[in-house]
Amino acid sequence: MSVRKKFRAIMSGNKLVLMPGCYDALSARVIESEGFEAIVAGGYAAVGSLLAQPDMGQSNMRDYADHYSRVCAAVNVPVYVDADTGFGGFNNVRQMVRAFEDAGVAGLFISDQVFPNRCGYLPGKQVISTEQMLAKMKAALDARRDGDLFIAARTDAAGVTSVEDAIERCQLFMEAGVDMAKPMGVDTIPEIKRAMREIPGPHMATLSQAAGPKARSLEELEAAGVVAATFPSLPLFAAANAVRTAVRTLKAKNSLSACQDLVLTLDDYYDLVGLKPMLAREEAYDQAAAALTHKRAAE
Repeated sequence: MSVRKKFRAIMSGNKLVLMPGCYDALSARVIESEGFEAIVAGGYAAVGSLLAQPDMGQSNMRDYADHYSRVCAAVNVPVYVDADTGFGGFNNVRQMVRAFEDAGVAGLFISDQVFPNRCGYLPGKQVISTEQMLAKMKAALDARRDGDLFIAARTDAAGVTSVEDAIERCQLFMEAGVDMAKPMGVDTIPEIKRAMREIPGPHMATLSQAAGPKARSLEELEAAGVVAATFPSLPLFAAANAVRTAVRTLKAKNSLSACQDLVLTLDDYYDLVGLKPMLAREEAYDQAAAALTHKRAAE
């Protein structure tokens, strides 16, 4: 089964699937190795890891396509990604869908923010008109070559205009044919239950460090019927903290041995990055080449 079919199965399922957010190919491999069924790759983590900056829309479509391509190549599970605003007008949206599809993503979501997009939990957001967003989503759906590519629309209207506006927009997005419509910032259990009553299709919850503490649990989300919960910044924050702890220890103790308990073993790292299979391939190619040479010499 393709990763896109796997992702569609997850989104049409009846259990809560947890999707940690990778920030690069290595973090994606770690997440996969721990048994998670799917991964999310968002702009917040990408901008943080690539530029060491907050996510305020300063990256571009090609940067993301390259980034997502590396992530998808590193794992065999579905990767659901952030497509910001589509990076411009209708032709930009079309180009983005084709590029992300080529990168191997299982699904993507487009925001109705004014370009450039910023993290949905940061102040200063603005949204485009519903009509403009509907036209963008039509362009995205028309650009899709693989019918299994999951295309979602996200609205940030709840934090700009009202929850009512966000729900109405999502209803229209679903009528336009998208696979999921998400009202960003509708995060409490009562709000989520209302959204699920009034918006057709699956619901994906976002549990981001950027959102601050929220009064909800995974048990409550699953009981409400949420099919997926993303943790887009958890690995990024964990990695930054781990690196800081290790280098602080190195500086304070002036000793590498003091850091040994803070890092992967060499064997664990090589197992994670697949050193043994690579060496085996090298040996197989060398042996095949030698066999051909010996055969020619024998003739």
